[in-house]
Amino acid sequence: MIEVVAELSRGPVFLAGEALECVVTVTNPLPPTATSASSEALAWASAQIHCQFHASESRVALPPPDSSQPDVQPDSQTVFLPHRGERGQCILSTPPKILFCDLRLDPGESKSYSYSEVLPIEGPPSFRGQSVKYVYKLTIGCQRVNSPITLLRVPLRVLVLTGLQDVRFPQDEAVAPSSPFLEEDEDLYNISDGQGKVGTFGIFKSVYRLGEDVVGTLNLGEGTVACLQFSVSLQTEERVQPEYQRRRGTGGVPSVSHVTHARHQESCLHTTRTSFSLPIPLSSTPGFCTAIVSLKWRLHFEFVTSREPGLVLLPPVEQPEPTTWTGPEQVPVDTFSWDLPIKVLPTSPTLASYAAPGPSTSTITI
Repeated sequence: MIEVVAELSRGPVFLAGEALECVVTVTNPLPPTATSASSEALAWASAQIHCQFHASESRVALPPPDSSQPDVQPDSQTVFLPHRGERGQCILSTPPKILFCDLRLDPGESKSYSYSEVLPIEGPPSFRGQSVKYVYKLTIGCQRVNSPITLLRVPLRVLVLTGLQDVRFPQDEAVAPSSPFLEEDEDLYNISDGQGKVGTFGIFKSVYRLGEDVVGTLNLGEGTVACLQFSVSLQTEERVQPEYQRRRGTGGVPSVSHVTHARHQESCLHTTRTSFSLPIPLSSTPGFCTAIVSLKWRLHFEFVTSREPGLVLLPPVEQPEPTTWTGPEQVPVDTFSWDLPIKVLPTSPTLASYAAPGPSTSTITI
């Protein structure tokens, strides 16, 4: 019996393009007092990183797989296939590296080997969505003489920083899409660093337009519409690309799904400016786009405004005698929404490992 332990010393989260380091320790667990006949031997061991892709059949229409390349390896073969027995398709893999050959261990003896590989930058990030899943693993294969290959899998989480070379920081130009609730001289600040988010906006001093309909002005003066309440939620939109969408008539389900990660609601009558803070979960995946699916982040606003212009919502300013002012019992309202796309970047892999800890050590007995 031989025990094989794979340990990621820095944690299971990595950024695409950096080097992954893993220490593989092989031990003969028998006590040192055992006879020499109790020595154990392994023919070889190899390691490889691969990414498995799995799609929901009810949401994604994929072409049939190539039957000339089987995804299952019979036990009688000695070829190292790290994705043997895995669900889905292996869409990315690094070249295999041999850790050792013809290793013999006496009772109580142990040896360690270091594996290092740069994570490919062209692959997708780790993602478990409703339509597709991208799962990374480090697979270590070991084989005794005249025995089938045994696989030890270490799960990984890979963060991808996409489009960094195309990022432009606006100076004098407004952030698109421009807010329909601000004057031209007001700025909308939008900060996201993978750890948290703070948004600030002014309410409401200009005319806004939704589609082709003019809803009205949001000045809080006499004869205008007042905003009574607003809510904002931090959401992700997972969308299957058009060429891979399954038609509803063939049993498919909607190809777009939304997930709300945080929400803030506030009554804003008599308010001219407010702020909010919505945390971005460190376990969430930053936005990305592949040939099959895209993930986008946004702030989803919902506003409740009075329907009747000139509605008296303020107490009288001057009264000859003390009086008690009571607001209206019923206020006709309108509700409308607005989406602001945002860009969420990956956080530090070390911080993500601490915030959402996962197994850094995997063990198998051969």
